Amino acid sequence: MISKAQTFGSRSSAEKKWAVFHPFAALKVRKIYREAKPIYEQLKQKNMPDSFENGGKLDAFRHVFFMAAFAQKVKPKKVLKLGQAHEKGNYKSFLKSIKEDGELADSLSSVMDLQNNYFGVETGIKHKEKNLQELSAICLSAILAGNAVYFKRDGNGNYLTCSGERIDLNYYRKKWFIPKCLINTNQH
Repeated sequence: MISKAQTFGSRSSAEKKWAVFHPFAALKVRKIYREAKPIYEQLKQKNMPDSFENGGKLDAFRHVFFMAAFAQKVKPKKVLKLGQAHEKGNYKSFLKSIKEDGELADSLSSVMDLQNNYFGVETGIKHKEKNLQELSAICLSAILAGNAVYFKRDGNGNYLTCSGERIDLNYYRKKWFIPKCLINTNQH
């Protein structure tokens, strides 16, 4: 979910507002993030479950894993509100043409992230006693089993519509809606 350096200044105004209203939760999230990030980075270096930080299974894993880790120690409602704040920030970044992980946010990317956040929170609640390594393995298995969502792509990594047509992102430059196709993470 969070990809920039974990500093207050790099957060969106919506995330900063969340932190101001939930200061103790924000401190816990920051600590958990620092502990979980190396685990995520190890999988990323191995291209597991794939190499797509934006719209791929790796993106789905990031959202599920971090939200699960946060939900182990922070009230689920607060964690979900943090995810919503992050997506509001992504929309504002889109309006300013600021990219996240190499791409502009879009409407369906936000839908994808929120769905995966919700599943991550559910996973964290179910596995409160697990350490982060164990939680990572549970989240990865869930991704491979198809319990999260990501975008349909062709063999070259191009986004596809649900009817299988290649999406020319140049045509959709500065457009919030792009007709990407959300599929379960066990589909291709």
